Amino acid sequence: MSRVAGGGLLRRHRDFRLLWCGETAGKFGASVTGVAMPLVAVSTLHAGTFAVALLSAATWAPWLLIGLPAGVWVDRLPRRPVMLAAAAVSVVLFAALPVAAWCGGLSIGLLLAVALLTGTAAVFFQTAYSAYLPTVVAPDDQAEGNAKLHGSASAAQIAGLGSGGLIVQVAGAVNAMFANAGTFLVSLVCLAGIRHREPPPAAGVRPRSLAGEVGEGLRLIAGDSWLRTLTLFGAASNLALMGYQSIQVVFLVRDVGLAPGTVGALIAATSAGGVAGALTARRVAGRIGSARATLLFELGLAVPAVLIPLTGGGAGVLLFVTGGFCVAAGVVAGNIIKAGFQQRYCPPELLGRLTASAAFLGYGTLPLGALLGGALGTALGLRTAMAVTAAGVPLAAAILLFSPVRRSRDLPAYRRGTADAAGRPDRAHVPDAPAPGGE
Repeated sequence: MSRVAGGGLLRRHRDFRLLWCGETAGKFGASVTGVAMPLVAVSTLHAGTFAVALLSAATWAPWLLIGLPAGVWVDRLPRRPVMLAAAAVSVVLFAALPVAAWCGGLSIGLLLAVALLTGTAAVFFQTAYSAYLPTVVAPDDQAEGNAKLHGSASAAQIAGLGSGGLIVQVAGAVNAMFANAGTFLVSLVCLAGIRHREPPPAAGVRPRSLAGEVGEGLRLIAGDSWLRTLTLFGAASNLALMGYQSIQVVFLVRDVGLAPGTVGALIAATSAGGVAGALTARRVAGRIGSARATLLFELGLAVPAVLIPLTGGGAGVLLFVTGGFCVAAGVVAGNIIKAGFQQRYCPPELLGRLTASAAFLGYGTLPLGALLGGALGTALGLRTAMAVTAAGVPLAAAILLFSPVRRSRDLPAYRRGTADAAGRPDRAHVPDAPAPGGE
């Protein structure tokens, strides 16, 4: 895991390159599905607004159901085999959808089941992947690794969302599921080729009870003002984001009157903001401080979300692109900063359960947001529902103004009472105090 001088991380680190390829391929396929699956429901099965929103809810519901114990299980197991198993399950499930359609067995119920099961696989993959990266690359390379992984994920999402609509037009919405199955197969092959092996658990250490270890992760967040703030913000933000994203395909097709290919292209254009966020996150954080950069990206770039529900035909689609581009840039840049912060700040032996606990609280609001979007769209109409939920994005970011983030220049590098990289106790850092140069 030592750092090698010269060249970028992708060029000089074979195992990171394979991890990067596998993650990027999976994100591409998931993005194709994010367009294709709602279009299957809308155009093939003629599902209503709430049923389409349920698909998004089912994808994220496993974070509520098993998110907490998954973190403990991942901390007890080697992370790479967990990721391999999750990718293999996803290959089989996504490939099963077109086969079911050929046999006349495609239904909303089957779509919901596949969304739920692949969402469960994603819980284990994402939790293991977040805890696995620090074991593959050296601490000095983690910032670059996070930026490259998030940046490539955003680029893959652009390609996947843009091509998703085109694949649907050429091959049909159901057959587009084969694209996702194929990309998870690529991910599986790449992960299998990684040579790095994690060290075995320390001999003689007996795991505590599941409830005890779950509680440790939750207490870690509840008792730390920095982790608590970022987790609460993530939960509120995800509620609003999924509220409008769960119905945006239906909104663009039925209210704005766009074709499936155009819908995919528009969503891809908004996702380009994620690449911009990935390219600028480290530079901006280095120049103005990571805490100030978090405010800029998560709050400042959230305000244009209010443009999204104003989308109309013709040039009116630029409002959708502008609002979505800014939101995507802010979300990806903020995630890069937060991921690096958590990997430095949290003890390695607790990183899996911290990731899972934060994801349980943060991702757990995603199915609730999808249900909220579907319910509002059914009761109030799609455009009104988009307006209410999109306005919630900057409102959620206001949480950061009432936290240590607002008073600081940088997010802290180490928890109080832990040792720094050289083994020295971190006596100077007090989490609630402004960092040097803070406002």
